[in-house]
Amino acid sequence: MPKRPDRIRLDTAAATLVFDLAQGCAALTYAGARLPLTCDLADLGRLGERAVAPNQPDQPQPASILPNPTRGNAGTPPILMWLENRPCALDLQLAAVQADVSEATLEFADELAGVHLQSRWRSLPAGLFEVRQSLTLTGHEAILLACASLSLPLPAWATHLRHFSGRWAREMRSTVTCLTQGPSLSGGSQGGRSGFGGGQWLLIEEQDTGEHHGRCLGLHLAWSGDYEWRIERADDSRLQVTLGARLDPGEIRLGTDRGFDAPPALLAFSSAGRSGLAQLFHRHVQEGVLPTSTRGKPRKVHLNTWEACGFGQSPERLEGLIEEAASLGVERFVLDDGWFGSREDDRSSLGDWQPRPDVFPHGLGPFAERVRSRGMDLGLWVEPEMVSPDSDLYRLHPDWCLHVPGAERATQRHQLVLDLTRAEVADDLFRKLDQLVSEADLAYLKWDHNRPLFPRAGRAHAQTLALYALLDRLRARHPALDIETCASGGGRVDYALLSRCHRVWPSDNNDPIERLPTLQGCLQFLPLAVCGHHVGPDPNPITGRSVSMHFRSRVAVFGHYGIEADPGTMTAADRAVLAAHIALYKHWRDVLHAGTLHSLGAGQGGYGWLAWHGTRGLALVAQTEYPQDHDAPPLVLRGLDPEARYRVKLPEPWPEPAASRLPHQARWRSGWELPGSVLLNAGLPLPLTHPHTAWLIELERT
Repeated sequence: MPKRPDRIRLDTAAATLVFDLAQGCAALTYAGARLPLTCDLADLGRLGERAVAPNQPDQPQPASILPNPTRGNAGTPPILMWLENRPCALDLQLAAVQADVSEATLEFADELAGVHLQSRWRSLPAGLFEVRQSLTLTGHEAILLACASLSLPLPAWATHLRHFSGRWAREMRSTVTCLTQGPSLSGGSQGGRSGFGGGQWLLIEEQDTGEHHGRCLGLHLAWSGDYEWRIERADDSRLQVTLGARLDPGEIRLGTDRGFDAPPALLAFSSAGRSGLAQLFHRHVQEGVLPTSTRGKPRKVHLNTWEACGFGQSPERLEGLIEEAASLGVERFVLDDGWFGSREDDRSSLGDWQPRPDVFPHGLGPFAERVRSRGMDLGLWVEPEMVSPDSDLYRLHPDWCLHVPGAERATQRHQLVLDLTRAEVADDLFRKLDQLVSEADLAYLKWDHNRPLFPRAGRAHAQTLALYALLDRLRARHPALDIETCASGGGRVDYALLSRCHRVWPSDNNDPIERLPTLQGCLQFLPLAVCGHHVGPDPNPITGRSVSMHFRSRVAVFGHYGIEADPGTMTAADRAVLAAHIALYKHWRDVLHAGTLHSLGAGQGGYGWLAWHGTRGLALVAQTEYPQDHDAPPLVLRGLDPEARYRVKLPEPWPEPAASRLPHQARWRSGWELPGSVLLNAGLPLPLTHPHTAWLIELERT
């Protein structure tokens, strides 16, 4: 039998993890920028050794990926269970190792308890590390209370946590917390989904980390159900972050024939700030997460009927929308809520997935042909996981919803949640969805999820797995089908769903002033291609704010472009601006969606990004507030070659009144030819003193 190594390392192109195995555990002695292959790992470990401090165990516990409470680690154990009706304090020791430069499988065992844990770490081509953990038992049964997907000792430079919170229509707002103060931090969800805050995305930073400088770690739990995270400070001041699925007591019962696979966790390291970290996550999504059948396809311009029709769909109204959409250059026509059953409001018909006979007397097939005859394909809104008490399905199968027998069935949005863990429920849903997609040759489903799970009835974890199985089954039947994951906006966004879907809906709020900070949070982990971004109506129905068509259109270009408004109510001037930006989006979407995204950090009330692909780049800079200074500082571009030369233009139509303050307008139309060193250092002086001003900047390497 080969001797177990004392130390192992895993590498990506830019990062290294080093584990010390000599003490019968897996101590993480290094996590950071890639080390040279000649680095002496033994000396690296010795440099990190500490003397025994007062009031510590005689044998101090190393910074392990599996903290052991039975040997003096006072933190919350990453695995909690009841074994034979009593709490079980596990003493998991390293039993076996298999490792090479890109993957390590660590086997831990507590032979007395009959518990075995496999922890598999591997480096991914995009530059991330993935962790998968599996728990099994021998000779016993147990109730599992927690099994973390990741338990990571944090490096000494990690002083700040950037995490995300939010609510409906105001998702993914970042908060920075100092980790050197207070004993512990924690967060999580309890609604059967991750929620509007995006708390399963975490950034660990050093004190002065910025957009383009400083060290940071990014963490993500690829899981669509409840989660929990925790950062604890030990008595010796070391920090440990734990991330995993949240389990209800009694929900997971382990036995010799049933183990537990924790959801995968992902981590990435950057020494080039948050923007450098974002690029690693973007590349991973584009190359390793999205379904292969959807990669590289042009992201079609959508028109969604919700803001134009609401529940008031009619043949005449829809025919008018088809013509208006086609004339603007729309490529995908999406029927939102209100097309099925007797759905005239949100009180009925979920589960009755048949077209409304008063709107579609001959079904969706002829309507889909009409849409395709005008050069568009057809998409459909569905909410398959839900059921209305006022529906044929519920009247026929009242026991198909999640419920506690004998208890009142509380609703939200006048709906209940179907129990997808029951085979007959999943089969019925698959049959209905398959029939809809096949009969109308649908190209797209907007898959919504508008209420949390209550009661969870001990099935929240299994419900998430059942959702994955249903999506996998539908995609196997229709591999070219595009699916958007939506949960009242950004209530359920993660890589596990993106591996089965085409894009996400980050927020129900299309007000660009609110959408920009939401987009900023999302773009830390998601590429532009997967972020649905639509031009909404004016005034905005959620915020009541009026914003020019120019600003709404320009901001929506940076994402997957669409319209969520009624073109028939727009002025001729607004329609012209909208059509111009649809054409501009089509011209640049290959750069936006396949390129590398650089954050430009445009200052107070400002947002900016540059997408670069091949020899072309497109930048957006948007000002939402009235800035403190009369003249905004020049916009410094990123990701360019200082030795190269670039032609720089401002595509029209230009924003008013900012355009009146733009000097040398003829040169901005024909293009400046400037060295990269100027763009990287001096920057571009643009009029950005008016709120609700957005400029697009075209660049081409000459």
